[in-house]
Amino acid sequence: MSPTTLLATLLALSSLAYFLGRRRALAVAGTPDNIKTLHSRPTYYGALTAIWCGIPALILFGFWLAFESNIITSLVVADLPENLRSLPPDRLNLILNDIKNLVSGNIVSGRIDPTMQAAANHYRQLLTISHAALAVVVIVLAIAAALIVRFKITPKLRARNQVEKITTVILIFCSTIAIFTTIGIVLSVLYEAIRFFQKIPVWEFLFGLKCSPQMAIRADQVGSSGAFGSVPVFVGTLLISGIAMLVAVPIGLMSAIFLSEYADRRFRSAAKPLMEILAGIPTVVYGFFAALVVAPLIRDAGTFLGLNVSSESALAAGLVMGIMIIPFVSSISDDVINAVPQSLRDGAYSLGATKSETIKQVVIPAALPGIVGGILLAISRAIGETMIVVMAAGLAANLTVNPLSAVTTVTVQIVTLLVGDQEFDSPKTLAAFALGLLLFVITLILNIIALHVVRKYREQYE
Repeated sequence: MSPTTLLATLLALSSLAYFLGRRRALAVAGTPDNIKTLHSRPTYYGALTAIWCGIPALILFGFWLAFESNIITSLVVADLPENLRSLPPDRLNLILNDIKNLVSGNIVSGRIDPTMQAAANHYRQLLTISHAALAVVVIVLAIAAALIVRFKITPKLRARNQVEKITTVILIFCSTIAIFTTIGIVLSVLYEAIRFFQKIPVWEFLFGLKCSPQMAIRADQVGSSGAFGSVPVFVGTLLISGIAMLVAVPIGLMSAIFLSEYADRRFRSAAKPLMEILAGIPTVVYGFFAALVVAPLIRDAGTFLGLNVSSESALAAGLVMGIMIIPFVSSISDDVINAVPQSLRDGAYSLGATKSETIKQVVIPAALPGIVGGILLAISRAIGETMIVVMAAGLAANLTVNPLSAVTTVTVQIVTLLVGDQEFDSPKTLAAFALGLLLFVITLILNIIALHVVRKYREQYE
């Protein structure tokens, strides 16, 4: 049984355990009138049975798969001839990779000899045995745990308390994973950035006005010394993101106000899904639209007006990116505005305020934290976009604030630096991590400032 099939089987067993636990609780109560004699509602007894059926088996499943590959590999290596086991670690790892590729049906790096074929057959046999044993152990454990909990169901069993405790533990575990994952990402980026700053001065990176991270491959090459200034890419990022926000924020916010305060229910139910369809369009489609429609239109308009417009411009990328993130601002703002208590509106109307005055002076300030959150989400989406920038703004890291010129962004530059077979000892590759670290710091500062602004306005309604 494959791991995917086993997971589906475990899910089915947990669902069955829920119904069995709930039915057991109803049977213990006897009649519907006696349900109140149970400590918890029948659904909690079912949930407790399902939890004990699924979670221990799922934990065993995870640990088994985590150590399965290493154990099987060790057994296969132990069965190899002595001349292969005595090879250097890199050579031995190459042979093991060929064996695993042979098992999975992929292409191997060399000729398949009888020894390798026998090792692959041995690996496949051990893998089959492991999967079969895993299926038996997991299913037996799940069924046994479910039956034990089911037979322990009594009116005095504090099922709700146990379910809430287990749920709390699961939430804490998930939060811990999220926290440590974030810490791991930051530390990994910081480590590589420190390696970069050991080769390139921090001052040159932070305040350099030229970005051309090309390094010489050979000592006799000329003109590839490299320039690692971050100012051009961050200026390009701010330029394109600023244009996008100038498009998205007014349109998104005004459409949210209209849908929530002025539009009738039938129009809102039809218009809001149509607007949110924009969020489901792949970014590559927006990129094609920007490259084939918007950019040529801006170039032709600029030529007609006598302006020097590049074939790839920040204006084209910013306009299309703004259209793309309109649903983020509109949808979140609409939900937040609808969440404002009607009592605030009624109070304003009772004091003689008009509808527009109520919206400007009561509704919008009350919904400001959510609106700012939606705008921050849109900004993050704009900063992280790469496809539209590549297709509409280009790859050139030019230091300019002219929206009619070609620029690039931080994320595009990171992708460009990491594309290809680059050594991680090269400053060109390590520059991507330095850019990522600086982008993280700037985004964090912007979030802190936005949080401070939100708290300042929120105090009026607390």
